Parts: sequence; C-alpha cells; structure tokens
Amino acid sequence: MKVLDLKCAHDHRFEGWFASTEEFESQLARKLVACPVCSATEVSRMPSAPRLNLSSARSEATQKAANAPVATDVQARALQFMRELMSKTENVGERFAEEARRIHYNEAPARNIRGVTTPEDAHALLEEGIDILPLPVPDALKEPLQ
Repeated sequence: MKVLDLKCAHDHRFEGWFASTEEFESQLARKLVACPVCSATEVSRMPSAPRLNLSSARSEATQKAANAPVATDVQARALQFMRELMSKTENVGERFAEEARRIHYNEAPARNIRGVTTPEDAHALLEEGIDILPLPVPDALKEPLQ
C-alpha cells in the first residue's frame, strides 16, 4: 500500500491509500478520488519528505513547530464538530425558515434544527429577531458514510 499526501483545489489536505502510484493515477483520471471535506475531485499529490529521526535534542524552534496545530488536525476537529452538530439537530430541509418561525413563535416544540434557506429568507429571519447561524456543511457529511 502506498500512502499519499493529497490536497484538493480548496487546499484541504488529506491522506489517500492506494495499491500503487499507477492505481492512484488511474482513480484520479476517473474522478474517483474526492476530498473528504468538500467532495472536490480536483485533487493533486503533495510532495512528502521522509522524516528523519535524529538522536540529538530538538531545538526550541523545532519543539514549538512540533506542538503547533497541523492543518489536517484543524480540519479533523472541524469535521468532528460538524458531525456532532448534525447528530444533535433535526434536518428540516427546505422548510428551515418556516420551521424556525414556528419554533420562535411557539407554534412548534422547541428543538435544534438545521436545513437550507435562501439568503433573503435568512435575512428576514434575522430581522424578525430569530437567531440563526449559517454554516456550510461539507458534502462528505451530507450523506451517511459507508
């Protein structure tokens, strides 16, 4: 197995496991390699360098760099947050604005909801004093993972 460092056109970095470099190229050409964050199929291979294990003590700068958050860690935490958020909300789909109003005006039981609405409806909800938080949901989370 070859483990390759990849990134999509939106600069999301991720790892891919392939039987060979040729298999990666074949899947890439057939648009089978997709970003786990945004589902983009415009993916490129990133250069990866071997890690050197030196017996000498690390410099302070090296230790600080090792402790700094890595982009993939930040992405993983963001995905985990979105998964948790989605598990604790009810998807009302296109009825979001209508359902948010019903909850706000006590015409429906209070609960956490998510869904989609137009920018105009979102603006109208805010003008009515209904708190909403627009969050883009990565395509990878819109459907259950297999």
